[in-house]
Amino acid sequence: MVMDWQPVWLSLQLATVTTLLLLVIATPLAWWLSQTRSFLKQPIAAIVALPLVLPPTVLGFYLLLLLGPQGAVGQFMQQLGLDTLPFTFAGLVVASIFYSLPFMVQPLHNAFESLGSEPLESAATLRASPFDTFINVVVPLARPGFITGIVLSFAHTIGEFGVILMIGGNIPGETQVLSIAIYDHVEMLEYSQAHILSAGMVLFSFVVLLSLYYVNHRFEMPRR
Repeated sequence: MVMDWQPVWLSLQLATVTTLLLLVIATPLAWWLSQTRSFLKQPIAAIVALPLVLPPTVLGFYLLLLLGPQGAVGQFMQQLGLDTLPFTFAGLVVASIFYSLPFMVQPLHNAFESLGSEPLESAATLRASPFDTFINVVVPLARPGFITGIVLSFAHTIGEFGVILMIGGNIPGETQVLSIAIYDHVEMLEYSQAHILSAGMVLFSFVVLLSLYYVNHRFEMPRR
């Protein structure tokens, strides 16, 4: 029995790129949600949380329409002389960002809200700029939220299936990630290969959750 480990490495690459991009996108979004009193706060928060309740195939279907040759984004890219995103690694990244967005935004949002106003007011009295306050005060205090968001986003991206299949299809070496490879092995009755990959996913998920619980416990504030 020869195992093809390409789907594993592709999944790790996808999870790494997606998590890094989510940090850049979700951090200002979560900060805005935690600070704003705009009437748009609740609608935007609901949109961010949609992947938690939508079937992955529904999200993948509409992304496919949007990014495909007849979609708004697809037509715009073709006008620029660029290839469309479906059935490419870049398309997987875009789909993963949408699908894993709440797993980064919500832990950060909760961490930012839990800080209260005192640290910000103290920094303001020292004439710190908003940027300095965020980098030197908010980020260190919200470190548990960042760790939780990073771990959950990475693990969630590793386990994606429906939205990935809709956007990327099943192209070996290009869009065939771990979850799709497991499905392929089961379809071809190659249960030994499916068992090895599935058992690895179970072990990975357990280690991730155990590490996350340990980190959260370590950073938990002592009760008074």
